Amino acid sequence: MSQEKPITEVSTYSKDTPIGRPDIDGRAAVFVPSETFDPNANSAIRLGAGIVGFGNPDGTLTVYFEANRFDDSSLHKWENKARKAYDRMVAGAPTVSKAKINASNLEQIGTIDGMGIHLKQPERLNLWLERANALDTAPANPVTLWKTK
Repeated sequence: MSQEKPITEVSTYSKDTPIGRPDIDGRAAVFVPSETFDPNANSAIRLGAGIVGFGNPDGTLTVYFEANRFDDSSLHKWENKARKAYDRMVAGAPTVSKAKINASNLEQIGTIDGMGIHLKQPERLNLWLERANALDTAPANPVTLWKTK
């Protein structure tokens, strides 16, 4: 008889986390790294990146991210980085700025869709941007709209 291993970690995402890749203008989650995020193990996600994604049926997250590695002036603001990552995700565009990650490594702070970004925890975003010395790139309000109905 095999001996069962004890459960040492349970990883899941919230009921608010969208499941599966959204269609164009569909809803996705906005994330920041959690306390358990290891920057050495996840070196592709640079400090201050806009991170968006969705939940997978196996309990992991698929995320797309943008950190403006090439210093494009149109990507200076965090919300533009998040929008760029979102646009890549909904288009299914090929990119190296994509990862499948354990859900315990990220914390959902809001949602993004084709209309804009709605942050439920803007203070968590500010902590993430402060770590990156990029607090000046933070959105002015918890809701950023780029188009209306």
